[in-house]
Amino acid sequence: MLAGDLALAWADDAVTDLLLDGGALPPGAVHRVRELWRTMRTEMVAGQYLDVQGQATAHLTVSRALHAACFKSALYTVARPLELGAALAGADPAVTLALGRAGRCAGLAFQLRDDLDDLFADPRATGKPSGGDVRAGKPTYLMAVARARAATAGDPAALGVLDASLGRADLTEEDLDRVRDVLTADGTRDLVRERIERLDRRARGHLVAAGLASGPAAATLHALLAETAGVPPTARCHRPPDGPPDGAATAAPGAEEGR
Repeated sequence: MLAGDLALAWADDAVTDLLLDGGALPPGAVHRVRELWRTMRTEMVAGQYLDVQGQATAHLTVSRALHAACFKSALYTVARPLELGAALAGADPAVTLALGRAGRCAGLAFQLRDDLDDLFADPRATGKPSGGDVRAGKPTYLMAVARARAATAGDPAALGVLDASLGRADLTEEDLDRVRDVLTADGTRDLVRERIERLDRRARGHLVAAGLASGPAAATLHALLAETAGVPPTARCHRPPDGPPDGAATAAPGAEEGR
């Protein structure tokens, strides 16, 4: 925690130094960067609060899980950094907005993929023990959806497995297999996969809408967002990017795929 505090202080120092030398930046960039930085810090704390508070209270809802994932991962990790870069480059508001939306979609897809990998991926590939989120009682979107589907279906057996597993540090691999069986049988695993792919298409659609000039930088950005979303190239076959629908700017955090 002390290392994190120090890193945040150093980051503030770096941004302050940059803004003090504002004469070298495009017109209006100093104000835009300052506001984006303030917003990002607040969102980061809000996302972590939702995550920790949900874990402590076992408050598990789909909307809350999405908001936490959006604040602590999508915005902080991808969307706001893209917007900061756009501000420093002097990009116009429309381009900045499109890049932020692309980042939010890709970042949310990243978090949902991480939720899936925690249970279903090979620990040798992820570099962490399987089922860590379940054992820690983290209020992930994956578990929130599974519980909501079990409740809607009136499946007490599935609810019993989920409720008895979440937050139990002593879960065995057999216990985790029962959780995996529930998430597979009730369609939660496939539903989350489909949502990740939908978010990936949205991200690509928003990136196209940004109208970036073709070249190495644009190609690198496309590749980085694709890697962030974690959708295999085979899953993208015959699936062009979704275009951003009208009224996109009014969507709530966590509901980015509806934009």
